[in-house]
Amino acid sequence: MAEMPEAHLAWILERIGRTRIEDLPVSEAHGLALAADARAGVDLPMWDASAMDGYALRAADTAGATEGAPARLRVLGEVAAGAAEDPPVPQGAAVRIMTGAPLPGDADAVAPVEATRAEGEAAPGAGGDAEGTARGSSPAAEPSRHGDHRWAEREVRVLSAFAAGANVRRRGEDVRVGDVIARAGERLGAARLSALAAAGVATVRVHAQPRVAVLSTGSELRPAGARLERGQIFESNGLLISGLLAEAGIAAATVERCADDADGVARRLAALAAEHDVVITTGGVGPGRHDVVRLALAAEPDVRAVSVAVRPGQPQCAGRHRAGGFVFGLPGNPVSAAVSFELFVRPALRALTGCDRMQRRRLRATAGESWRGRVGRLQVLPVALTETPEGLVCVPAVPAARVSHSVGRYAGTAGYALVEAERGDVRAGETVTVIETEAA
Repeated sequence: MAEMPEAHLAWILERIGRTRIEDLPVSEAHGLALAADARAGVDLPMWDASAMDGYALRAADTAGATEGAPARLRVLGEVAAGAAEDPPVPQGAAVRIMTGAPLPGDADAVAPVEATRAEGEAAPGAGGDAEGTARGSSPAAEPSRHGDHRWAEREVRVLSAFAAGANVRRRGEDVRVGDVIARAGERLGAARLSALAAAGVATVRVHAQPRVAVLSTGSELRPAGARLERGQIFESNGLLISGLLAEAGIAAATVERCADDADGVARRLAALAAEHDVVITTGGVGPGRHDVVRLALAAEPDVRAVSVAVRPGQPQCAGRHRAGGFVFGLPGNPVSAAVSFELFVRPALRALTGCDRMQRRRLRATAGESWRGRVGRLQVLPVALTETPEGLVCVPAVPAARVSHSVGRYAGTAGYALVEAERGDVRAGETVTVIETEAA
């Protein structure tokens, strides 16, 4: 009797273990999963800082200010982002300040430059600034600009009142020292690594990247570009599995192919399992007399051959080799191998590397056309996906009746429709669950 897919995956996950734990600089940890919580080493922001380009000032000095009766403040200097200065801001004064720059200790608010006018700058829609002209402003002395606004050099007019704290980022309002930035089990992508670096985290404790070998079996396999004789085919599974590994964030350490010789396969598997954490083979796992991977692994006490209630991908081998590595024996048909990788290998690799989320996101989609199913087995059908105003629509990327060997049409796959074992046929307009493997 065939085993249900979820039971086979559970059997694997109980035995796959974890890779070693190591401490790495954050610059080398992309794609790895945390083995311990990572906590902030500094407050964010690290000081009270300006949220705008503008003028740091005392809020009380802007009380009652309007465009018609602006508050006039002396400009005493400037604080750039990254500056260490803490210039004095006495009553009736302001300093130019840039976004992210530390707020002077005497100031308690920032007026955006857009809410001010510089000396000699006309009000919006006005033909000129008579007062500025009377004071002797000239084009040659025109201050630098911020978009459509000029920076004041000596006096700034603030066109509205500002409350204390306006446009100020308070120290620690984002993150406090000791706050958890990323939790154990979370994978470190660009966003998390950026946040960790900003919060003063220099090193992280992570699960090491596994060493993975890929072995394609089959005496009929020939490299791309070779001259083919009758019965021979081009080898593509090595490229398929190494590519799927790369999409999962793992670079294959070894990619090989070998002939259908059970003793030779057994020796090669032992050598690869001694040097790698995982060995993934394709081909030779069925019940036939020449299924060399199954025969080569028959003497391994912790590796089993099993029939799984899934289509495609029914024959599977999996387990711990005595030499050390965990072996996945997948079917040889490329689509069957890809489906097997998605259902069993990818989740196991995520568990091996310490990820807390093993499965991809599953979506609901409407079947754009009908297809035949098979009661008693989970059907995993490669599908093309289309976003419509009514929602996600899926159609078979390969013929449902001959899914295993439809290699050419498999190229259009963007996901897998999962049709429950008890469901059978799918009719156009019905809803199905889809694993999205490639975002549009």
